[in-house]
Formats: sequence, structure tokens, C-alpha cells
Amino acid sequence: MNHTYRTLLAGLALLALAACGTGSPKSEDHTGTPHGTQAAVPAPVKDEPVKGLPGMPPVLDPKDVYAADRPNRLSPVVKDFPSRVYVPNSESDTVSVIDPKTYEVIETIPVGRQPQHVVPSWDLKTLWVNNNRGHTLTPIDPRTGKAGEEVEVHDPYNLYFTPNGKYAVVMASLDRELVFRDPHTMKRIRTEPVTCYGVNHADFSLDGRYFIVSCEFSGELLKVDTERMKVVAQQKLPFDGAMPQDVKVSPDGKRFYIADMMADGMWVLDGDKFDTPRLLPTGKGTHGLYVSRDSREMYVSNRGEGTVSVFDFTRNRLTRKWHLPEGGSPDMGGVSADGKVLWLSGRYDSEVYAIDTRTGAELARIQVGEGPHGLAVYPQPGRYSLGHTGIFR
Repeated sequence: MNHTYRTLLAGLALLALAACGTGSPKSEDHTGTPHGTQAAVPAPVKDEPVKGLPGMPPVLDPKDVYAADRPNRLSPVVKDFPSRVYVPNSESDTVSVIDPKTYEVIETIPVGRQPQHVVPSWDLKTLWVNNNRGHTLTPIDPRTGKAGEEVEVHDPYNLYFTPNGKYAVVMASLDRELVFRDPHTMKRIRTEPVTCYGVNHADFSLDGRYFIVSCEFSGELLKVDTERMKVVAQQKLPFDGAMPQDVKVSPDGKRFYIADMMADGMWVLDGDKFDTPRLLPTGKGTHGLYVSRDSREMYVSNRGEGTVSVFDFTRNRLTRKWHLPEGGSPDMGGVSADGKVLWLSGRYDSEVYAIDTRTGAELARIQVGEGPHGLAVYPQPGRYSLGHTGIFR
């Protein structure tokens, strides 16, 4: 083979290789990608950091506001606190303290007139008992279980804290006010009058910049700008005789759920748009809303029929309903630190229910004082508290 011939063969081989590399429109593999080329791999989408309320701790997961609430993930502030269930008895003016291991009342603490809720402070160091008709707050040290000196606060039906810890927000139900106070001294800083009647429960948006408030006696909802401390929107619920109660935001922060004891279900609201919500029936006397430790489910207490409905966030539907074996009036409460027990007060039956969150079985029924209401399970996982019976982020 002469030199010229060898050179010609090499050139033809190079041309053939080039043709193979380019491929042909008709020569594709089973994915539809031409042979010899590499399909473009899209870069992973990074979640944009949430621009939260100034001073608010960073959002851990933009897809889950409850990311800090995983089982037994206790803050260093509370890790040595004894596990207790604190039950305000509205008609007995006491707080029953239950040991969750033995299901027994181990202490009864006298407090002010008509205690409605036991509320963990933003910094997790204090439990505030809301003595509604006594116009005081009673502080309880959760490390020792001892009550401190009462603080004068008018009409404290319920209590919340802004996500940056800057203010306490008193739900002055009969005064028709949202009262922003110092979170430690409870000194009044700003009062926002409202035109609705019976402000009682709330929850904050993912970024903490606004919160949704239920008005029980006039069947309305409010949207409040957190930083400006002002009501920016208001609407009447589309149900005659509506009585909205507890409020919870979905893990992804896109929807708010509002329990309604007269509509017998939950209203599902787009908080950003604040448009007309839709009603999801759950059971008679829908009252309290509690998110599971894995953020997958929400437990819905139906006070009027003695049941708890289980709502699946991912499937966007109710999946189960648990019936208390002897009936009852399940009201407000919380989930144990390990996520295995749902604790609820029995509002009209002077009792507390411990319910297995895996099976719905009643683990215990404990006698307490009269009119048990917003009980707090403490401590619970989370970095800080937004108030009520324990909304942790």
C-alpha cells in the first residue's frame, strides 16, 4: 500500500467518524435523543430564600413552615423541662397539670377568673395563662411548674407573638381590639380596633409578614399586616351563622385552614389573595387544628360529635375519622413531643383525651376541672412560639 493510498483511507475514516458524531435525524435512541449527542441536563432549581419579616429567624425550608417541629427536636432552652400537659379550666379558675407518662393530674394551680388558653411565650421560657374575665395573665415557669405574679391585661381571650418576637398580640375578643404589647412586660404598645366581633384565633404566613384572624361572633376573617400592625383586609364568610375558630397555615404556606363550629368544617383560604374561601366538611362542631410532626397530616377536632378527622396535606383530602369510644367534646390541645399522642380538652365533660396518632385509639380519659379549654402540651419541638396552645416554627 503506497503512501498516497494510506493517506486517502485515513481521510475517509475521519469523515466517517465525523458523520457518526453528528448523527442523522432518523437515527435516534428510544428516548428520542439523537445518537452521539448528550441530552442537556437542567440545573437543579434552588429554592429562593424567603424574605421574612425583619428580625424573624430564617425560614428553614420554604416548602415546610413546620420543618423545626420534627419529633423530639427540642430547643436547648426547653430540653430539660419536664414533660407536662397544662389544662386551663375556664369554669373552675384553675390549671390542671397532667403527667403524660402516668396520665394523672399531679397538681392543680389556682389562677385568675375564666382561664381560656395556656400559651408558650416566643422565647419558650414562660407559659402564659389567659384569664379572660379576670383581665390578667398568670405566668408559669415550665421548668418548675410554679405560677408567678399575675400581670394586668384587659380581655386576654387569646395570645400570640409576632414571628420576630417583637410583640405579643392579645386577642381582646369582647373589646374588639388587637392589642400589641411588649412580649415580656405586657405593656401596651399599640391598639388596633376592629369592626368584627369575637377575634380569637390566628396564624402567620410563611414569611411572617401577615396573619389571618378569625372573628367568632360575626363570622368574619381579618388579614393583618404584621409590621404595620394594621388590618389590611376583611371579609364575611359565605355561610349564614358561621363561627370560625382555630386557624392553621399549610406546610407550604399557600393555604390557611379555618375551623368553623357552625359550618361543621374547615374553610380553605388563599392567604395571599384573601379571596372567597371554600368549605371542606369535617364533622359537627369543627374546632381545633393540629399538624402532625412529619407535616403530612392535620388533626381536626369535631367538638359537636366526639370525633377527630385526619386531613392529608399531600392528597388534599380527609383520610380517616376517629371516634372517641364514649363520645365527648374534643376541643383544643396539642401533639406530644414525639408526635405519638394527640392531647385534647373535653370542653363540656370536665376531661382530657389522649389519642394515639397512629391508630386513633383513646389511650386515656382524665378527669380535670370544669370547662377545660386551650390546653398546652409542653415542651414541644421548635425554635420559637407564635402563641395559642403552641404554634412552633
